[in-house]
Amino acid sequence: MNWLTNWVRPKIKALVGEADVPDNLWHKCPSCGQMIFHRDLDAHINVCQHCGHHLRIPLAKRFEHLFDDGVYTKIELPRVKIDPLKFRDKKRYTDRLKEAQAKTDTGDAIVVAHGKIKGKPVVIAAFNFQFMGGSMGMAVGEGMLAASRLAVMQKAPLIAIPSSGGARMQEGILSLMQMPRTTIAVEEVKEAGLPYIVLMTDPTTGGVSASFAMLGDIHIAEPGAQIGFAGRRVIEQTVRETLPEGFQTAEYLLEHGMIDLVVPRSEQRETLANLIGLLMDGVKAIAPPPAQKAKDAAADLDIPTPEKPSTDGDKDAKADTKPAAKSDENSGEKSGAKSGAAPTE
Repeated sequence: MNWLTNWVRPKIKALVGEADVPDNLWHKCPSCGQMIFHRDLDAHINVCQHCGHHLRIPLAKRFEHLFDDGVYTKIELPRVKIDPLKFRDKKRYTDRLKEAQAKTDTGDAIVVAHGKIKGKPVVIAAFNFQFMGGSMGMAVGEGMLAASRLAVMQKAPLIAIPSSGGARMQEGILSLMQMPRTTIAVEEVKEAGLPYIVLMTDPTTGGVSASFAMLGDIHIAEPGAQIGFAGRRVIEQTVRETLPEGFQTAEYLLEHGMIDLVVPRSEQRETLANLIGLLMDGVKAIAPPPAQKAKDAAADLDIPTPEKPSTDGDKDAKADTKPAAKSDENSGEKSGAKSGAAPTE
């Protein structure tokens, strides 16, 4: 019967022309096990309509959902040295990078883009978990610094969307050095008086959660997202205790005050727009106008201004300077006194 399978059937298929059916028409929900048609999954922004489980979403689709009309501009990130440690396990680190770049069409695990959310300018630094598990290497540190400086230059809030397993082991100590570097990036935004918001997705773990992911002015998380430092099994072996149910989930952290909000994906755009409006209005209310700044500076230095009349002491000082100005007419000090210039001691 092999001739029927190996020769006749291929000939019949070639004549009939069997249609190619894509293998990604249906997706299985990892939570409830229900099959989801791909169009339904796209319509619900990669959220299961049966149980509400938030599946991981491609970075391009997340940007299209958050930015107005799906319009945004990605920036080119600074280049870093590739494979500084010449690391190799089963494969060379350079080969792993090339495979990840070809798979995701991105240079590294972080992508920085700017655009508008409900008409409000914003800069977003988001992680691509498909790129080596969103691990944080030198390129991620440079990306966060570039994002913070772009936000300061545009006077726009910075939103970080981490999705990472932590530091990148192939870069060793250089990867751990990105924790203080990303912290510096956050401080630059805060020193400029701009909001810094973190939207944590599944998973946010390791060195990412131990650095910039927990330094936001507002912390938002997707439902069911895993957020923590070490894994559950590692913690249980260390403390020799059984951890409570739901430990390191977004809901558990919200209940214990570690994050501020748990927001479904469909409501994130509206929530971010409201938060940005409130925080940016607060920044504008706190910052005095330029005229008021000059007025306050004059008051601190006790310099008379048109709005602040001179005190009696100032009048006495002016009276004391008049004879000196008259006695030195040839030296030009008289003209200086008339113009209001302060006498030198």
